Amino acid sequence: MNLLKSLISVSFMTLISRILGFIRDVLIASTFGASMFTDAFFISFKIPNLLCRIFSDNSFSQTFVPILMEYKSCKNEKYVQNFISSMFGFMIFFMFFLIILGMFYSRFLILINAPGFLELPEKLRLSEHLLTIMLPYILLISLSSFFSSILNSWNYFSVPALSPVFLNISIIVFSIFFSSFFNPSIISLAWAVIIGGFIQLFYQFPFLYKINMLVMPNISWNNIGLLRFLKKIGPAILGTSANQISLIINTIFTSLLCSGSISWIYYADRLIEFPVGILGVSLSTVLFTSLTKRYKNNIKSEYKKLLDWGLRIGLIVSLPSAIILFFLAKPIIVVLFQYGKFTNFDVLMTEKVLELYSFGLVSFILVKILASAFYACEEINIPMQISFLTLFLTQLMNPILIFYFKHAGLALSVSISGWINFLLLYWKLYQKKMIFLKYNDFVFIFRLILSILVMLVILFFILHFMPLWNVGSFFNKIIRLIFVCFISGVGYLVMLHFLGIRLLSFSCNFSQLE
Repeated sequence: MNLLKSLISVSFMTLISRILGFIRDVLIASTFGASMFTDAFFISFKIPNLLCRIFSDNSFSQTFVPILMEYKSCKNEKYVQNFISSMFGFMIFFMFFLIILGMFYSRFLILINAPGFLELPEKLRLSEHLLTIMLPYILLISLSSFFSSILNSWNYFSVPALSPVFLNISIIVFSIFFSSFFNPSIISLAWAVIIGGFIQLFYQFPFLYKINMLVMPNISWNNIGLLRFLKKIGPAILGTSANQISLIINTIFTSLLCSGSISWIYYADRLIEFPVGILGVSLSTVLFTSLTKRYKNNIKSEYKKLLDWGLRIGLIVSLPSAIILFFLAKPIIVVLFQYGKFTNFDVLMTEKVLELYSFGLVSFILVKILASAFYACEEINIPMQISFLTLFLTQLMNPILIFYFKHAGLALSVSISGWINFLLLYWKLYQKKMIFLKYNDFVFIFRLILSILVMLVILFFILHFMPLWNVGSFFNKIIRLIFVCFISGVGYLVMLHFLGIRLLSFSCNFSQLE
């Protein structure tokens, strides 16, 4: 299997999903602006997402995949099916219990995330109603994540990567055609989430059937694989929950600020998640399975080369992305979001958040790569401990940075914590002799910086001749924005090639590993 091909495939599928996600957010921004209704929806939608991330997404795959890979290589197909069947039944049981509990305590969950809503009864009631509708999404997206992990283990990377597309399409369709059927119209988005979740789940069934892993759920509490999973999932959940707890506390701070703060941070977060999702998530997904295989087969030399390759690719793409997002923060927000009720003030407030987020973009991507290296070795405790340390440091910084930067201070604390997280993970891998900083690495970074400087010169030159970004049709503005990014990116790649960093050589080395 060519992992570079898989990476390109996953990144492309993720790109499609992110583009549809932006179209979705443009529709929400133009229809509802940054208002009480969007604040209520984003808070309500964040809760099932947070629960999914704690109990399923990263923590689940990081614990489940190494066990599944071991079963796949050492056991017969019947053992693998029994393990998957037991996991399937356990997830339905646990998530159903979580949903019922969440419905009983929906008001409590909202107030934990946004205590400022207590002073706005109408906003609180709407948030409760939206959350009650969307809570079943926890089960749907958790099972979707479960099936995605199975398909990734069989090298079907592009299939799970495409599944988020269906959620975005569902929200887009409901925003355009069904919002007028609900009062208030924001409720249409909650039902769109549920429909999208169903499609995400059932879309993967034919591919599971193809690999003969579409099994009926059956809780077998004495299944050895399930018992191993339950023993390991605790530390993994703790590690993942540290990041989610940090998001919850940040949301609490935001809810106490002026109305619209939650929405400004949400839109900036969506923009910063674009490169993180396309490169960071895609790269860590593909690397995780391959690193796990190499560790299980005790091929340490290829493990180290693969990790080094991932870090270099991460730097090549994340550095220019961070620069682009910082210097084009306002044009990007104007082009994508400034329509309908999204005002100039909303642009300014969102711009401040995005600029401070961009400082941490490189670290966000590199942390995902380094964390995959630990989870492939089933070293769950180290990332967990570092996550809690960075959580503590983030919350120490928050009050100070909010005082100086208001809502944007939260983005700055997240960026600083991202770099602390990266440095600590790197240091631990260095101590384990899994990673080394060589002379060639310094030369590589120096060449990257020179290429970035050339890209900046080209970027400023083009911007000097560009008209105002709020002038012209959406099509005209988006073409101009793509043109600026494309020319700057080409200049960057040409300079990289001129300095001896050739992407084709990266492709060859990567294929040789496979």
